Amino acid sequence: MVKTVAVIGAGCAGLAAVKSCLEEGLQPTCFEKSNDLGGIWRYMEEVEEGRASIYRSLVTNSSKEMSCYSDFPMPAHFPNYMHNSKFLEYLKLYAEHFNLMKHIKLQTKVCSVKKCPDFITTGQWDVVTEKNGKQESAIFDAVLVCTGRYVKPNFPLESYKGLERFKGTYLHSREYKHPAAFQGKRVLVVGAGNSGVDIATDLSDVAAQVFISTRRGCWMLSRLSDHGYPWDVCFTTRFKIWLRLSLPTALVNWLFVRKLNEWFDQEVYGLQRDNSLWKEPLLNDELPACIIRGSVVVKPAAVEFSETDVTFGDETREDIDAIIFATGFAIDLPFPDESVIKTSDSKVFLYKNVFPPKLEKPTLAFIGLVQPIASTLVVNEMQARWATRVLKGMLRLPSEKKKNSGDVTRDEKLESKWYGSVQGHIFQIEFIEYLDEIASEIGVKPNFFRLLLRDPRLAVEVFFGACTSPQFRLTGPGKWNGARNAIMTKWVRIVKPMKTRVVRKKDRESTLSTVLGVLCLLALFLSVLMLT
Repeated sequence: MVKTVAVIGAGCAGLAAVKSCLEEGLQPTCFEKSNDLGGIWRYMEEVEEGRASIYRSLVTNSSKEMSCYSDFPMPAHFPNYMHNSKFLEYLKLYAEHFNLMKHIKLQTKVCSVKKCPDFITTGQWDVVTEKNGKQESAIFDAVLVCTGRYVKPNFPLESYKGLERFKGTYLHSREYKHPAAFQGKRVLVVGAGNSGVDIATDLSDVAAQVFISTRRGCWMLSRLSDHGYPWDVCFTTRFKIWLRLSLPTALVNWLFVRKLNEWFDQEVYGLQRDNSLWKEPLLNDELPACIIRGSVVVKPAAVEFSETDVTFGDETREDIDAIIFATGFAIDLPFPDESVIKTSDSKVFLYKNVFPPKLEKPTLAFIGLVQPIASTLVVNEMQARWATRVLKGMLRLPSEKKKNSGDVTRDEKLESKWYGSVQGHIFQIEFIEYLDEIASEIGVKPNFFRLLLRDPRLAVEVFFGACTSPQFRLTGPGKWNGARNAIMTKWVRIVKPMKTRVVRKKDRESTLSTVLGVLCLLALFLSVLMLT
């Protein structure tokens, strides 16, 4: 019987794991290498080895209603898209509300995690930690790894011809903090992912010129959807996902491109992808403005460097002073032994992206390695809820043969259909489909037809409205009495931070009455003229 659980990392995933353990009556001990919680969301001026790093200007790409824990909505006054410091504040509020800090050991590094000699019968792990230069070993019944996927930079310097001759500075985006160091310089950003685009626009106000190179192009999406509401609240609904999965892929891609081009013509701006695959869209509201005013120039892939310049795929050449490689991250797991976890071609094979399929006992789980086109926090929490139910023995995993031949293969086929075989799409998932799959395992997936009979208004909101995390607290293990209210009042919280100057309804009515009155008087005047 699992009782003690080691949780590695106190970021979004680690906090969810600690709370899920407590919900199931387990005894978690969370080890955090740094001096505070928050993981990637805790900004530091210096890059810490073995820890995710962000730039000072980072803002969330998912809105607050789509990025909160299922039983702890964001405060109504929080902005819909938050600066990293505001999101960190939310994580601290969550930890305080559920009294999680007493289970977290700060400034404690996990050195190793190894199977105990009797693992086949006990499933236990020997966890060695270090604090203040002193190492300790402890036995745990289970381990939840919550270190994320943004620690080890993918830095393929050898693939760039002539880079060793370049006399300027170059760094990975993980090392980028703010634009001051690039004042007046000509900067090349390699890679047009979310980080690359953010950094390019961040630099545009201080650099002499910014270039951003991309091999395949990208799809650009505004954080604002129709009428200025958050895009994910409008887009991420069960109804729209059902439509997308029901329609032919070619038609979905055509509608997708058509919708994106309503904002601006992405082909004219040099951004449109070279193929029609449904790649994760990038969220950035500033890039089109930077391109049209010339402060950012989009270029094809960089193919060769000299001492002072770069040659691109179209054979054009530009002088540059600095290079920032926004080339993503590699999966970095502390378990190289294939008896624990299997890797191939930079891919990691996990059952439902959580459990290593070859373990004799399911007492090790990885939380937070997935990459949804939505908030990772919501997925992290769902994984943690499922994993802790498995650890407690309330749920059982299928046989190793089924785990290897079923869901892993199916996930790869889905990934290839929508995203292609690209390094950056490791653990890419469909947000709602994946949540529903894990929720079904736990027994917390909302039943639409049952809701329709008992609470039609809620059923309509669940199916046609945004798929927010409280939907998975309506029923089953971990049911929260406040879930319905959280779902039905989300628009109050969405609108609240924007109504800093309220336009009164009676003022609008008064204006309308005035216009109608003038039109009536004008009509009367014209009638009199016609009669005379």
